[in-house]
Amino acid sequence: MENLTFDLSRQSVRELNQHLHGSPESLAGQHVEVLHPDGAHNIAVGINAPVSVTIKGHAGYYAAGMNKFADVTIEGSASTGVAENMMSGKVHVKGFASNGAGASAHGGLLVIDGDAGLRCGISLKGGDIVVGGSVGSFSGFMAQAGRMVICGNAGDALGDSLYEAVIYVKGEIKSLGADAQLEPLTEADTTALADLLAKAGLAHAPTDFKRVASARSLYHWNADADQDY
Repeated sequence: MENLTFDLSRQSVRELNQHLHGSPESLAGQHVEVLHPDGAHNIAVGINAPVSVTIKGHAGYYAAGMNKFADVTIEGSASTGVAENMMSGKVHVKGFASNGAGASAHGGLLVIDGDAGLRCGISLKGGDIVVGGSVGSFSGFMAQAGRMVICGNAGDALGDSLYEAVIYVKGEIKSLGADAQLEPLTEADTTALADLLAKAGLAHAPTDFKRVASARSLYHWNADADQDY
């Protein structure tokens, strides 16, 4: 494996990203280490290659956004929109994540060891998100497909306007959003949970989780509801 280092105290984020936007053939098997990120925005965005990236510190907005194929590890916390619109690959935040983590992710796996802020997994479209801690309010808002695993607690309006995504919560749920409901945990759920927890390196019993899914009452307009759902 070829190892490269970018030091953002001396080099720009643009230089780093230009390298990471090289051809998949040239980047395959590379490991890129990013030193002194110091909360810079847009680190390692738009990767489309099977490359490994380690960010040695905290990252700013949209770190590892639009990721495809790459394995990105952030050895710190991440600000707004980490792994947003991810297509495939894996993004691992070893600290905490701010608002909108994993927003609109179509595929891949986002792992957050700590807590995540508001709207984690908003408009999720097929990706998987595993949070080792708790999540803020409106997480899973309008999540259309994919799975979220929350090993801590969830804030207000969890899964508001949920479509076909499924949310698993181990801790307390402050409140469910519109059209979200608790459902019995099935054998298929526990199998999926065991797989996701193993991929995230977390040792929790799958049977300790609750399943949240859509009641599907918002799928069709109901003129008699008088806007009261």
